[in-house]
Amino acid sequence: MLTLEEIDTDLYRSNTVYPDPYGLFGGQVAAQALRAAGYTVAGDRPAHSLHGYFLRPGDPSRPVIFEVHRDRDGRSYSARRVVARQGGQVVLNLAASFHQPEDGPDLQAEVMPDEALPDEALLGEALPGNGSRLEADTVGIDFFEAGRRPESDPAARPSRVWARAQTPIPDEPHLQACVLTYLSDILTGLSTLTTPAPTMLLTSLDHAIWFHRPVDLNTWVLMDLTGHSIAAGRGMYSGRLFSEDGRLVAALAQESLYRPNPVGKPRPRRVRRAT
Repeated sequence: MLTLEEIDTDLYRSNTVYPDPYGLFGGQVAAQALRAAGYTVAGDRPAHSLHGYFLRPGDPSRPVIFEVHRDRDGRSYSARRVVARQGGQVVLNLAASFHQPEDGPDLQAEVMPDEALPDEALLGEALPGNGSRLEADTVGIDFFEAGRRPESDPAARPSRVWARAQTPIPDEPHLQACVLTYLSDILTGLSTLTTPAPTMLLTSLDHAIWFHRPVDLNTWVLMDLTGHSIAAGRGMYSGRLFSEDGRLVAALAQESLYRPNPVGKPRPRRVRRAT
C-alpha cells in the first residue's frame, strides 16, 4: 500500500485498489502522500510535521496520482506540498516538513497514561467488552483496546489503544512515519465527548501530525485521543502517541465533519473487533 509507482519526475501513482462502499480512507491517502513527498527528500531528513486537507471523497477502486512540489530545501529543513488527484479532481492537499535531527535538549511534559501492555497470550482471541483486540481492515496492524469504556455507555468507541505492526516494518524512519500516519486516522477522539449514532457522518476535514521522536511500530505504541468540541456540524479532537517506554513520539489533531447522514447509511468501521 505504501509502495508508489514513479510515473514522472515528482509524480507518483498508488495502484492499491480495492472495493469499499464507504470511499477512500483518509489515513491511507495521507500516508501515501507523505510517502510520495519523502521520495523527493534526502534520507537523513525524516518528516517532523504534516498538515492535510481532505477536499473530496476518494474512490478506493481507482488509482491515486500524487504530484509533489519541492517548495524548499534548506541547510537542515525541506518543505514539500503534495496534491492527490483522482480523475483530475483534487482529493487531498498535504504540506509536510522534513528536518535533519540535531543534538540538543530532550524534554517532554506529557506523561503516558498508566496502561498495561497487551497480553500477548490474548491477541489471538476474540474478547468482548473492555480490553478487546482490534484490527485495522486494510493494513497489517494490531490494535488492542486500553483502559475501560464508561459503564454507562458500553457501546462507546475506544479512544485509547495500543497499536503494533503485525509483520516487521523496516527500520526506515520515513516508512515508519507513513504507517503511523495511516493508523492515526483510524479512530476518533470525539467518542470521549459522546457516542455518535451509527448513521452520523464522521468524515475527516483536516489532519495534522507532529513527529517528535523516532517511532518503532514493531513495538507497541499507545494512542490516546481526547475530544475537545462538537459544534456547528464539526468536531475537533487531539491525540498523543507514546512508545512502550513512555516517550512522546507524536501528537495529532483533527477536525471532522459531524452531521446526520441524510440517507441513513451507517458509517464505516475502520477498526473492528477480531472474530
